[in-house]
Amino acid sequence: MTNWIDTLPDAARTYLDQKRLDEVECIIADLPGIARGKAVPASKFVRQNHFHLPDSIFFQTITGDWGEAADEDEGFIERDMILKPDMSTATAAPWTGDWTLQVIHDAFDRNGEPIPYAPRNVLQRVVDLYRAKGWEPVAAPEMEFFLVARNIDPAKSIEPMMGRSGRPAAARQAYSMTAVDEFGPVIDDIYDFAEAQGFEIDGITQEGGAGQLEINLRHGDPVKLADEVFYFKRLIREAALRHDCFATFMAKPIENEPGSAMHIHHSILDIDTGQNLFSGPQGGETDAFYHFIGGLQHHLPSAIAVLAPYVNSYRRYVKDHAAPINLEWARDNRTTGIRIPLSSPEARRVENRVAGMDCNPYLGIAASLACGYLGMTEERRPSRQFKGDAYEGDGDVPAVLGQALELFDNATPLHQVLGEEFCRVYSIVKRAEYEEFLQVISPWEREHLLLNV
Repeated sequence: MTNWIDTLPDAARTYLDQKRLDEVECIIADLPGIARGKAVPASKFVRQNHFHLPDSIFFQTITGDWGEAADEDEGFIERDMILKPDMSTATAAPWTGDWTLQVIHDAFDRNGEPIPYAPRNVLQRVVDLYRAKGWEPVAAPEMEFFLVARNIDPAKSIEPMMGRSGRPAAARQAYSMTAVDEFGPVIDDIYDFAEAQGFEIDGITQEGGAGQLEINLRHGDPVKLADEVFYFKRLIREAALRHDCFATFMAKPIENEPGSAMHIHHSILDIDTGQNLFSGPQGGETDAFYHFIGGLQHHLPSAIAVLAPYVNSYRRYVKDHAAPINLEWARDNRTTGIRIPLSSPEARRVENRVAGMDCNPYLGIAASLACGYLGMTEERRPSRQFKGDAYEGDGDVPAVLGQALELFDNATPLHQVLGEEFCRVYSIVKRAEYEEFLQVISPWEREHLLLNV
């Protein structure tokens, strides 16, 4: 046990210093990004090099129902996957009552091949395609979320949490330090949990919505950053529960408030030289830079079903509500779907502002990278840089999930990058969710249609 502990990442070893490890949570992200797995005693974990879960965890809808996504030849037999730990992901679970570690696992079939619809494997596949070209993709996600009052009644509207002043969190207070102070105890726990887990937060700011915050993470390897977002969603929820509120990552939880995005910053390095491929020797913008943007513009409509995976996701794309309605690109312009932030040539990057915070981080980053990769390999040119307020233009983001799924199903180039089998399973599960939603009658329908039509 002692030798095994000595091989853990620094933060995990610091967390366990002079402590007796009780339990290890062996986890993997399903399609929505929920942690699935098993909790095992530490003494058992040290003796095992893998464990099993049925592949059906990837066929489950967000409501707990099932999509008919099993292998057509064998049917729904729930074959066991072999889950192997990635010990570089070992990190604390500091909210637990005992000394517990979490470890992310990768999923393989009985022949040792990666399970094609496991989200972490999908992202790794896309990263490997970049590396085969001699390119190293770099990502930096931004996470927006709301702290809201406890809500255990689905029929009741979601409301902002009560701040330490005794007043509900106020809207339209972007970047206000006073607003951030309202959530001080929750934020303190978020920082403490993140430090225990070895995560570096680049900053926390108040966003435009009532009780809406944003956390920025440092740039780095896309898989590692997706792991951190996966972990962060859990730790933020746990921090909120300690203070009698909920953290929600819904794309649009509160009417007439902005939605929550997961903006993704991208740059691509040359593996041999370490140079940013978006900048030339004299600091100018390169063909690769423009091709990446062109790929986002051309292929993102087909990827929206991954970046906006639920019916609620499309309520975020509202004109003048801090979310893009089209795929124009511009420098330092937050009204466009594709933004080029101010930076030095060495740090030149492209920001995808379309993804919602409700997407699975592995799949969201994979889909965004896939669009850029296709643009670079197809040498696509973008439209001319947009000037002005992009909200004044026409929308070219799908309006509903059904429309997005039609585009996704017909996107052959995107399927080739993400993997045909993943795309098949994803579409089936999402269509099953959409059909479940269509059976629900909303309060709006009862209010306006019951006696008027």
